[in-house]
Amino acid sequence: MEPLYVIKIGGNIVDNPALLTECLQAFATIKGQAILVHGGGKLATNLATTMGVEQTMIEGRRITDEATLKIVTMVYAGYINKNIVAQLQGIGVKAIGLTGVDGNLIQAHKRVNASIDYGYVGDVDKVNVDLIQLLVSNNNRLVIAPITHDGNGQLLNTNADTIAQSIATALAAIYNVHLIYGFEKEGVLVDINNPSSVIAKIDRPSYAKLKEDKVIFEGMVPKIDNAYLALDGGVQSVIIGKAEKMNELINGTAGTTIKI
Repeated sequence: MEPLYVIKIGGNIVDNPALLTECLQAFATIKGQAILVHGGGKLATNLATTMGVEQTMIEGRRITDEATLKIVTMVYAGYINKNIVAQLQGIGVKAIGLTGVDGNLIQAHKRVNASIDYGYVGDVDKVNVDLIQLLVSNNNRLVIAPITHDGNGQLLNTNADTIAQSIATALAAIYNVHLIYGFEKEGVLVDINNPSSVIAKIDRPSYAKLKEDKVIFEGMVPKIDNAYLALDGGVQSVIIGKAEKMNELINGTAGTTIKI
């Protein structure tokens, strides 16, 4: 099967123009098919603060009320997505910017939780594999913003790590899929202040212990949870590491490899 790389970049990369440029230059050099999924970064939070809309995060996930939904849609699907596409076009990459709404790419449902009301947060139901295949087969690099819909006209804010995992898993029967979570650190670290303390490999027992010891917490938890969903769904490999080191991550010579 043909290789396909699903790359997710986090808000810390999106927030830093120099790091984003380096990351996109590395993305441009990937051999084979590739899809980029991006997070939102601080721009949405800053805009919300300016507009007086209070923001609440629980375990790395944003509570999304009606006002926040408008802000994240404008920021993620608008400025950030189109800025990334424009930069890729500027370095010769044939890129198309999409959300989960466009072409019914990703359908989701509003999250139901007994103890927490997440607001307009979506959990993925279905990925439009046929549309992705069509676009990718014409050598387009897709840039996907984390806004989905419920099929009844309602926009939903969906975790970008989850979107990357859902796309990777949905395509695993057709492509040899590799999922990479790129962010500003070298990988999953034992000591967040020591860049050389990378944990080279994490399996399920070590993950449970690292969570218990609070070495892994907050935003890293959904990343690794999604990594295991991807591996269980047939994705070939999942690596977490420094976004600018895309080629080393692809070669498995950098970052943290998540293993069954």
